[in-house]
Amino acid sequence: MIDRKWLVAAALTLAPLPALAHPHIFVDARLEVLADDSGHVSELRNVWRFDEMFSSSVLLDFDKNTDLKLDEAELAELGEVMRNSLSEFHYFTTITVDGKAVEIGKPDAIHVTYQDQQVLVFFAVKPAAPVPLKGKLTFGVYDPSLYTAVDFPSDGDLKPEGKAFAACAHKVVRPDPDEVIAENKNTLTDAFFNDPTGTNMTKLFATRLEVTC
Repeated sequence: MIDRKWLVAAALTLAPLPALAHPHIFVDARLEVLADDSGHVSELRNVWRFDEMFSSSVLLDFDKNTDLKLDEAELAELGEVMRNSLSEFHYFTTITVDGKAVEIGKPDAIHVTYQDQQVLVFFAVKPAAPVPLKGKLTFGVYDPSLYTAVDFPSDGDLKPEGKAFAACAHKVVRPDPDEVIAENKNTLTDAFFNDPTGTNMTKLFATRLEVTC
């Protein structure tokens, strides 16, 4: 018999079939990008709030004692399931330097709470190698399979932190889908036939923090 908790993990990580390539899970996110005094990116702090429908399915799957809440042990188990299952997708957290992707390290832990019928997730990731604040850098959170829609309710939810950022210009970019399609029409068409889930091109549509130093 299949353990239903793994189905929840799969919903967070597996790319759907092309006909289903639209959001089924909705997340309001906050991302803080921290820089140390030496002028390097030190870590990215994530806060995710999942929609009530998905949160109710999580409660159903992880509430082992059926008391209609998630206790510390159940929340810890959920956090560990997410920590392991999201590694293949770099925890939906992206860094690029002059257009090149930077590898993300595995977080020490993913902390989870359940408040007001919604799952809240907190965790920090670090670049796998040192990333100096130099050139054009981007930071964002998105699901390349489009199964999870990640939204930043305000520009203030994408925030650089640290004195080193004072020497850099930064802005939040919210791409217009129509403009992205018009500007990349041929590339997007080829990408769709090569990979209908859009895993390589969906980053063009993702909200991001751009930093130029």
